[in-house]
Amino acid sequence: MPVEPRSIRDRSAVGRFPSVTLGFGDDTDEELEKEELEEEGDKKENGCLRWLRKVCPCCCPKTKDDDVTETEVTGLDDTEKEEGVNKPTTEDKELNKLLLNVLSIDLMKSKSGQNRQEHHTDLYQTENLIIRRGQTFQMWITLSRPFNPSSDELRLELKTGSLPTVAKGTHVIIPLVEELQDGCWEAAIVEKDNKRIKMSVNSPPDAVIGRYQLTVETNCPDGQAVSTHNPDNDIYMLFNPWCEDDTVFMDSEDEQQEYVLNDIGRIYYGTQNQIGVRTWNYGQFDDGILAVCLFVLEKSGTHSSGWRDPINVVRIISAMVNSPDDDGILEGNWSGDYSLGTSPAVWSGSVEILTEYHKNKGTPVRYGQCWVFAGVVTTVLRCLGIPSRTVTNFDSAHDTDVSLTTDVYLDENLDPLEHLNSDSIWNFHVWNDCWMARPDLPAGNGGWQAVDATPQETSQGTFRCGPASLAAVRNGQVFLKHDSPFVFAEVNSDKIYWQRNVDGTFSMIYSEKKKVGHYISTKAVGSDDRMDITHLYKHPEGSEEERIAVETACSYGSKAEAYSSPTAEDVSVEVTMDGGGPRMGKDAELTIILTNSSSEERKVMLHSQVAVMYYTGVHKATVRRDRTDVDLLPNQKKILEWTLAYKDYKDQLIDQAALMLTLSGRVRETQQVLATQFSFRLRTPDLSIKPIGKAVVGQKMSAEISFTNPLPQTLKNVTFHLEGLGLLTAKMIHYGNIGSLASVTLTEHFVPSLPGTRKLVASLDCKQLTQVHGVTDVEVRE
Repeated sequence: MPVEPRSIRDRSAVGRFPSVTLGFGDDTDEELEKEELEEEGDKKENGCLRWLRKVCPCCCPKTKDDDVTETEVTGLDDTEKEEGVNKPTTEDKELNKLLLNVLSIDLMKSKSGQNRQEHHTDLYQTENLIIRRGQTFQMWITLSRPFNPSSDELRLELKTGSLPTVAKGTHVIIPLVEELQDGCWEAAIVEKDNKRIKMSVNSPPDAVIGRYQLTVETNCPDGQAVSTHNPDNDIYMLFNPWCEDDTVFMDSEDEQQEYVLNDIGRIYYGTQNQIGVRTWNYGQFDDGILAVCLFVLEKSGTHSSGWRDPINVVRIISAMVNSPDDDGILEGNWSGDYSLGTSPAVWSGSVEILTEYHKNKGTPVRYGQCWVFAGVVTTVLRCLGIPSRTVTNFDSAHDTDVSLTTDVYLDENLDPLEHLNSDSIWNFHVWNDCWMARPDLPAGNGGWQAVDATPQETSQGTFRCGPASLAAVRNGQVFLKHDSPFVFAEVNSDKIYWQRNVDGTFSMIYSEKKKVGHYISTKAVGSDDRMDITHLYKHPEGSEEERIAVETACSYGSKAEAYSSPTAEDVSVEVTMDGGGPRMGKDAELTIILTNSSSEERKVMLHSQVAVMYYTGVHKATVRRDRTDVDLLPNQKKILEWTLAYKDYKDQLIDQAALMLTLSGRVRETQQVLATQFSFRLRTPDLSIKPIGKAVVGQKMSAEISFTNPLPQTLKNVTFHLEGLGLLTAKMIHYGNIGSLASVTLTEHFVPSLPGTRKLVASLDCKQLTQVHGVTDVEVRE
């Protein structure tokens, strides 16, 4: 390692600790100095020095060629620099041998070693030292001679960010103390072995996360020395859910395992009556992913001093995972045309997306939709140490005017006024929960926080959302930051129907109070089961607590004065579906139930309209309209069978195969208005995956993927996507066409690289059929 000795002529410099020099500059002078030292060699050695070495070899050892350290000797004053006195003299070289130099640093960064095991970072597929804040770690330092605590001084320095500053916590000076105390940066010598010392280093629970550059400074009676920066000794600091004083602390071991360490998850989609699920590879421990996450933080342009606060980091990630504003990770696309990129339905994990983003130096990856955004957010947050999970809300409202209601505008004939209907209800929407304390909010609002990276509405001028306290959302406290009004509307807004009057004004004619926010779902802890967490977002529908929360929230909305009061009803309409619902390629059958709870006859004029929808609730095309007059006897329940033929919808379907039946009507005798909407999807088949051969690390095996086309038409330009952490890297297979109702099988060979239970995930995509996927477990032996 190179030596950069400097003249020490001003003896008053002894005892000062100068600034760290990271050694990022030009190495030309350093190399020339090294050559001069090598040429000088042992040709001429000071006689006094030779005598001193004989008398006291421990204090003045002979330096071997391979023991040259990354150390710079400091103490050159500004006058000498200006005069150009910077070439090492014979005296400088002799003095350098008397200094306390650092020969090497061993950070004990093996994945199976004490540091990585105790810090729960042994799963990261990298050889760097990765630690968590608020916890001690160990390191060995080899010096040029034994450390003498009575005359020698030593300290560590860590720097992170583009402009490290002591005041902002990005330039850390770690003193040597006798005994460590919690809550601060300190180091203590815990073992000595001749020239080697073992140090225990402690960090505070609010330390800035990120990549730190390490240097060691020493001071002895003969001068000071500073080790130059070696990138191999960089230290990566993460949030610590295992530390009680960290704001992301989680006290459940099972939840720590699930929400921080689990690298595979389940993401739910579909409709509330037909909940589908797909496996997602988060891959937060894959080689290079931590580097990508830190790259994303740096690209955000935020100062690294703010990275100590998980609230701030979550808002940065929420903004950076989507591409508007800041050229973030993913470009959203809901058009149905993905010819310039990858269809959102094809992705089955985050690693491929993050790797491509990093490789292309921050060019947004095409394309994503809500579940892709959410899957990537889970990866990034878990990688950085923030407990997180992917959450799906069915019948999820998108409130565009901060009214905290979902508004539907109708004309005089009860037909929708599409140009006014900017609010929508998505069949499903996927976002994230993350876990942290909220010291910035009133007590009781810590715990799970909603964060959403899908670009829907801006927050403080940027497309991001959250973290919003679930406790605040549940109680309608939408005045608490961040973005709780938007999240509240997603899960608990009332759906209000407005009719245009002759004079152009609008009157509220009907409200649905249980239309939004159903079966809010996430993967269960420790299993692949679905866990319903609706109760965390809202009180039971219709309960006094839930109504109070709605009224509290809406009092802060833009239409507080128009909030509807309850109206009496004696006729109701309901739509139901048998079993798992209609399958792709078949006729869709639903049931409409009209109930007259009065003791008098009622006549109902019922309009029905079925439309193909984007899963976001955005209307694409109306498929069919009908009008029916229904006579209801006193206290009668009448069942109407409703059918949509395959031929009516086959040429209109997009992405999620989602449709919506809208019913509206009026009771002739009472002028009561009836209105409801029912979303459903056409179920797609699964891929069948069958492992073949023994699954052993390093040995070739294969898997058989089978699929049957459910449509009476040819699937064109079919692609298969395969991926499995520890099995094979993401791979795209361009298969071609698959005939009407035909079955196909393909075999893929691969070599497992990691032992244990591994999941092999596959998906199929083509213009006519999406959301076809499958997963199987592969038990890999050592």
